[in-house]
Amino acid sequence: MTGASTAGSRPTVTDGPARRGRWVLLLLLAAALVGLVALPTWVVAEGSSALEGRVRVAVAGSEVAPQASAAALVLLAAAGAAALVGRAGRWVVATVVAGAGVLVAAAGVAVLADPSGAVTGAVAQATGVAAGDARTTTTLGPVAAVAVGVLVVALGVALARARGTWRQGSRRHERPGSTATGPAGPVDERSDWDALSRGDDPS
Repeated sequence: MTGASTAGSRPTVTDGPARRGRWVLLLLLAAALVGLVALPTWVVAEGSSALEGRVRVAVAGSEVAPQASAAALVLLAAAGAAALVGRAGRWVVATVVAGAGVLVAAAGVAVLADPSGAVTGAVAQATGVAAGDARTTTTLGPVAAVAVGVLVVALGVALARARGTWRQGSRRHERPGSTATGPAGPVDERSDWDALSRGDDPS
């Protein structure tokens, strides 16, 4: 019975920091994945210029959907917060993570729905004509963004439902003070007894 009870209580003591570390690593990987998805070309547009004739413009995801790059920074911040917050703060971090995933997925859907509108500024700057006058082709970038966004939302939901201990990381700084006062107890008691033996009042 004793061995079974100690074995059953072991995960709550030793798996807490390990669980937190795994979640922090997953959030860092999610941030890196979102950042990588925003780097490649999402839309290729072909327009005509009076000086250069036919012009081909490749627009990256970071330009056509800057909110995806912003979501990567949000996930980095969430990973840092997950390493410090307690149980209540974990819910806030999970909500932020899920919101970042929705942002990434929405960016991909918006580009797939209206690629010409998404590259208006880039095409006009390169050719001098509106994007409506240019032919646009989408790559797999927006599709990948939608898939990654869904995965990030799932990660946020899983974080909110995570089990195990989730103590606030800043409490570790309180331990040295408590341990430092421990050895001082016996010394104070001896000095009090010495004072009483001399007839002095230690209070």
